[in-house]
Amino acid sequence: MENSAGITASLQGRYAAALFELASEKGAVSAVEADLETLGQAIAGSEDLSALIRNPQITRDAAARAVDGVAALLGLSDLTKNFLGVLAGNRRLSALSDIIVAFASIAAAARGEVSAQVTSAHPLSDEQLSALSAKLAAREGKTVKLQASVDPDLLGGLVVRIGSQQIDSSIRTRLNSLAQAMKG
Repeated sequence: MENSAGITASLQGRYAAALFELASEKGAVSAVEADLETLGQAIAGSEDLSALIRNPQITRDAAARAVDGVAALLGLSDLTKNFLGVLAGNRRLSALSDIIVAFASIAAAARGEVSAQVTSAHPLSDEQLSALSAKLAAREGKTVKLQASVDPDLLGGLVVRIGSQQIDSSIRTRLNSLAQAMKG
């Protein structure tokens, strides 16, 4: 978990690390990770939920009732529900999105995985994603979990981000570099 050392220095990281430790003790890391992924998707997909967790004017009790209702609606485990209650009670719901990311990083590091964000101009096929994952795994010496997205502005090629490293082979970047070289 050497990669998680920097993560756990932040407030969000400490909450995520505490949740990971508790989930590990209960053998529920996968369940909590799935819960948090579901919750993250719900936050991204709902302006109301996103606004709720960021609103400092909502009382602790109202926030706790609201997140308990959301947890029940999403079918989250008791451990995740209780964790959300703690966040609401401590007025830390605004950090939830960052906690979700930190937990995923800690869990991946514990499994010996690294995640990579891959952006391409066009959607990649399953075969292309598998080949890219294999090449990145060979390069990193760890299992690589890919998160693919599409950005038509790249024109072609890929941008791969693994932690703080970025590999940019996009046509847009190559054209920009050529333009800079021609300016002199």
